[in-house]
Amino acid sequence: MNSMTRLGTFDDVVKGAPKDVGKICWALRSLISELHPDCTEVPRPGEPSAAYGYGEKKMSEAYAYIMPQKEYANLGFFHGTNFESECPSLEGTGKKLRHIKVHDLEMVKSTEIQKVILVAMKERKNALDL
Repeated sequence: MNSMTRLGTFDDVVKGAPKDVGKICWALRSLISELHPDCTEVPRPGEPSAAYGYGEKKMSEAYAYIMPQKEYANLGFFHGTNFESECPSLEGTGKKLRHIKVHDLEMVKSTEIQKVILVAMKERKNALDL
């Protein structure tokens, strides 16, 4: 994983989160790294979130983000509307973004979470002609 740390680190993103939510965020980060070892990570502590993709540009090159919340971790997808029919667990009503509320470590291990990440990676790779 290539982490772009000019805005901060992933640790900075999760340090204000409740301990159990922080563990979920770290597990999601590990899963993304496992599925896409050469991905680009852009932590943005001010949001707080970290984006993952094929480059630094959040809304074009990134396919996913992790954002800690009070009771869960948000695993979001910048272009989720492009593949929401394939992934019924996606939530949201925004123009492009969709997300999954990850409430525990067991959810991180689910085949559904892995599937959505892989579908999002494929969608961005195709969109960027990579």
